[in-house]
Amino acid sequence: MRALAALSRFVGNTFALWVLLFACLAFWQPQWFIGLKVAIVPLLGLVMFGMGLTLKLDDFAALARQPWRVMLGVVAHFLIMPGVAWLLCQVFHLPPEIAVGVILVGCCPSGTSSNVMVWLSKGDLALAVAIAGVTTLLAPLLTPALIWMLASAWLPVSFMDMFWSILQLVMLPIVLGVLAQRLLGSKVQAAVQVLPLVSVVSIVLIVCAVVAASQAKIAESGLLIMAVVVLHNGFGFLLGYLTGKLCKLPLAQRKSLALEVGMQNSGLGAALAAAHFSPLAAVPSALFSVWHNISGALLSTWFRKLEEPADTARTNARAE
Repeated sequence: MRALAALSRFVGNTFALWVLLFACLAFWQPQWFIGLKVAIVPLLGLVMFGMGLTLKLDDFAALARQPWRVMLGVVAHFLIMPGVAWLLCQVFHLPPEIAVGVILVGCCPSGTSSNVMVWLSKGDLALAVAIAGVTTLLAPLLTPALIWMLASAWLPVSFMDMFWSILQLVMLPIVLGVLAQRLLGSKVQAAVQVLPLVSVVSIVLIVCAVVAASQAKIAESGLLIMAVVVLHNGFGFLLGYLTGKLCKLPLAQRKSLALEVGMQNSGLGAALAAAHFSPLAAVPSALFSVWHNISGALLSTWFRKLEEPADTARTNARAE
């Protein structure tokens, strides 16, 4: 079990590499992965169940200690990412299916790997976990509502269908995971140690399924979609950080805000797009999954080297 846990940590730490490697493989050999389309929803459910296994009430203690900072992160996430997605669709005059896919990934909650990036960056992990948790819990209402408001100009969007999909894809597996943890206690600890491995394999397979199903369209429009994805993610990081700076948050919390705003649950985006629109609409989510893990790792490495001036840190400590 120790060897499996070590392998799990290694795979989790090299997440971006595996996503990129297998996305390229699915592009060159789509016939190997095309059959995985039917597994997208179960795989995402498995990732969300794993998240539920790791959630504890203590993770939300930050809500009691600093509720306005958590809500600032949540509001920034659901304003910045959908807003930037809509603006990019307008500026680039994207075709309807691609535009819906970009807006869809913009309306998803924080990414499943954002907390890892915050930890690596020496950010405020408690704040990051609380923001990710609250955005995920609000997703069944806010994600379909935002998609309906912003994307229905391109394609028909059913709020209720998406609402029920997110309940099944996100809330039900998380609730089952939390219940399993509460009922089984220490018995689930062995499973928790290998969760990074399970999550990475699941998300890699989701990306492979989406890339394989849309290989021809990616070859035709891939560079345009990739440019939009890179800009979307970059503006998310930048505006998230600037929001924290504008509100005079300490450096560690500005790092958390940047990473929680800029990183999306792209697995959910891919599953929703495949279920409600088309494989092409899922491509922005698949490319986002590849890119944001690379950019998040690069940003967290740079953030790790940043330190608050001593006098500012003392002032912030007194303010706390």
